[in-house]
Amino acid sequence: MTTLLVANDGGHLMQLHTLRPRLGVGDDVVWVTPRTPQTESLLAGERVHWALPCPPRDTRALARNALACRSLFADHDVTLVVSTGAALALAVLPQARLRGIETVYIESATRLAAPSLSGRALAMVPGIATFSQSSALARGHWQFLASPWELYETAPAVERPVRSMVVSLGTQDGYGFRRLLDRLVPLVPEGAEVLWQTGGTDASGLGIDARERVPSEEMASAIRAADVVVAHAGTGIALMALENGKCPILVPRRAMHGEHVDDHQLTIALELALRDLCISRDADSLKARDLVAAASRTVTKVSDPPPLHISGLRIPRQRSRGAPAQAAGA
Repeated sequence: MTTLLVANDGGHLMQLHTLRPRLGVGDDVVWVTPRTPQTESLLAGERVHWALPCPPRDTRALARNALACRSLFADHDVTLVVSTGAALALAVLPQARLRGIETVYIESATRLAAPSLSGRALAMVPGIATFSQSSALARGHWQFLASPWELYETAPAVERPVRSMVVSLGTQDGYGFRRLLDRLVPLVPEGAEVLWQTGGTDASGLGIDARERVPSEEMASAIRAADVVVAHAGTGIALMALENGKCPILVPRRAMHGEHVDDHQLTIALELALRDLCISRDADSLKARDLVAAASRTVTKVSDPPPLHISGLRIPRQRSRGAPAQAAGA
C-alpha cells in the first residue's frame, strides 16, 4: 500500500516535503525526485527512487523518466501518487492513472491565478484530482487545498547588526542572476560571514566563496544561525527561510533580463510581501537598510496545522490488463 511522492528538485520538492505531514499518506512512502546534494540531504533516511534530471520543457528528459519510472509500479503496491510538479509529474502521473491508481496533482504555490503548463496538461487526464494552493485558482478542474503561507506570522525583533547572511540564488541551470550579486556584494557589512549559494550564476571577479549547491541540512542550519536571508523569489528557499524563523529579502528574477522563463517570481514576492512575510525588492533597488530591516523581524509558525484532505477519490484498479478503469460511483 505504497504512496509515491513525486516532485522536481528545488521548490517543488520543498513544497511537497512541507505538505507531507498534513496529507495523511502514512509511512509507506517512496519519494521520486532527481538526485542532487539538496535532495539527498532533505530526504536522508527516506526511501527514494532517484529520477533522471527533468528540466522544464525538455521532452526527451520527460520521455526518459517515463520509461525509467515504469519499474515503480512493478516493484511497489502503489495505491496513491501525489505530486507538486513539475515536468516529472508528467512522466509519472499519467502512468498511474492508466493503472487505475488514485492520482493527485497539487499545483505549485508559484501559480496564483493560472495553472502551469504541467498543471494544464494533467488537468486534462481523466481521473487526476487537481488542487491549487491559491484560492484565486479555485475554478474549473481546480479545488483550493490550502496556502502554504497561512501557517506563518512575522513580528518585530530587537534591532541588531548584520553579522551573518545566507544568500541563495537557487539551483536551476541555464538562468543566471548576476544582477543580484553585483548589487548585493558591495552592501554586505564588513566582517559579515556569508554563505553564497549561487547555482549556475557566474560569480567570477566578485571575491566571494560561491558554491553551486548546498545540502538542505546545511542550508537550513545556516539560515537558523543567520541574521539575514537574501534570495531569489523561489518557493523552496522562501519556505525554508520561514520554517527556520527568518523573514527573507526576496528578489524576483526577471524574464526581461533572461533570468527566468517568465515573471512568476514577481507574483511570489508580491504575495509574501502583502502577507508581511518578506521584504521584496528588485535587484537594482536593494539597499543596505533592507538588510537591517530583515534582521529586525522574526517568524513564528502555527504549531499544529489542520490536516489536508486529498484522498477518498479512489478509483478501482483495473482487474485485467487492458480493462478500462471504472470511475468512482459508476
